[in-house]
Amino acid sequence: MTATSTKTAEIKSPSKPADEPDVLFQEPKDDGIFPNSRLPLVLYRMAVKLAGHDPAAVFEQVFAANHWLGGWRDGIYLVHHYHSTAHEVLGVYRGSARVELRGERGVVHDLGPGDVIIIPAGVAHKNLGSTGDFGVVGVYPQGQNPDMNYGRPGERPRTVSNISRVALPKADFGIAGPLMEKWDGH
Repeated sequence: MTATSTKTAEIKSPSKPADEPDVLFQEPKDDGIFPNSRLPLVLYRMAVKLAGHDPAAVFEQVFAANHWLGGWRDGIYLVHHYHSTAHEVLGVYRGSARVELRGERGVVHDLGPGDVIIIPAGVAHKNLGSTGDFGVVGVYPQGQNPDMNYGRPGERPRTVSNISRVALPKADFGIAGPLMEKWDGH
C-alpha cells in the first residue's frame, strides 16, 4: 500500500467543497478474491461543507456539476462487493461508518460527514458498522453503469476484462483536486 497526502485549493461556498480537505491515496492490489484496481483509491476528508436541511442535496449538486451521475441515497452494503463496469464516488452526508476497502485483508477507514471516497472499478468495499443515521450519496461517472460483484468463484475473468475497459472520469468529483493527475499516470 502506498499512501500520500496532499491539500486542495480553497473553496468557500457552502454548496461547494470545503477549504483544504485532506486527501489520502491508497494503491489497491489484487488479493486473489477481489481484483481491486491499478488506480489508487482516493479519500477526501471533510471535502464538502454540508449546510441546510438537506445535506445530501449539496453532494448531489456538486457531483452532477462534475459529470458524476446516477445518484442514490442510502448506506453501504454490509457485505464486500465491487463494480467492474464503473468507478464510484460516495459522499457521506450524515452519521459515520467504519468501511473496509480492498477485501478482508484490506484497509479500514472511519468516514464521517463531508468525507468523499472515490472507489475505482474493481475495489471491494464493505460497511463494518455505522451509526443508525448513516447516509451516503453514491454516483458514477457519466456514461458508466455499475454491476454488482461479490468475489465469488466464476466472476473472473469477465470482471477483470470489464475493469480494464472502464474509462477515466471527465473530472474529479467537484474540486480542483489531484484525482485526474493521479489516475492519468496509471
